[in-house]
Amino acid sequence: MAETILLVEDERTLSELVTESLRRHGYRVETAFDGDTGLFAAETSLPDLVILDVMLPGMDGWEVCRRIRENPATRRIPVLMLTARREERDLLAGFDVGADDYMKKPFSVNELVARVGSLLRRSAPGVARVKAVQAGRLSIDTEKGEALLEGAPLDLTATEFRILEILAANRGHVVPRDVLLARVWGYSAADTRTLDMHVSRLRRKIEEDPENPKILLTVRGRGFRLCGEDDRHENP
Repeated sequence: MAETILLVEDERTLSELVTESLRRHGYRVETAFDGDTGLFAAETSLPDLVILDVMLPGMDGWEVCRRIRENPATRRIPVLMLTARREERDLLAGFDVGADDYMKKPFSVNELVARVGSLLRRSAPGVARVKAVQAGRLSIDTEKGEALLEGAPLDLTATEFRILEILAANRGHVVPRDVLLARVWGYSAADTRTLDMHVSRLRRKIEEDPENPKILLTVRGRGFRLCGEDDRHENP
């Protein structure tokens, strides 16, 4: 069965262009032209992915994304946000409400389709996974697709879990930035700030002190590594 994409975009010409391109690549596409209708469509049709513009009539895209993440029925649906804003604080706002990826307008429709495919692949069930990994207070069960902090389930987006999954498979070892970008987003030319923002969000969820991380460490000039107590003093 074809995967369903919900496109929430009020620019009719752009909406038609993106819809046509996605359908040519085999996706089913539903459209909405304002935030309230988009949220209703997400909650009722439960699409496989949402493409969400920031500036919408009525409820804006940030609020739509926040409500998608608050609803247990929709919280794991990947969200790709579109924005004409360039300031970093606006991009941070999107990640803070749970966006998985973003694209700045104007953008290449071919790149949009590529990012959609990448998001869908990493959120798909049934992918072979490595065994469970313990890293300090954090337990990652990659077979079940869940992460626990001191036994309590963590509310992670598909992107956040994918980052942890890759780091867990290489626990104690550095995973270079370009490798994470390629394996999580499916391309190596992504804005590295995207990765940094997701790592920052993860630290706020898993670290006692996000400013002094003990689990998800940065290795300056190289990348990131996930550590338990036994790994922390080993050479990276």
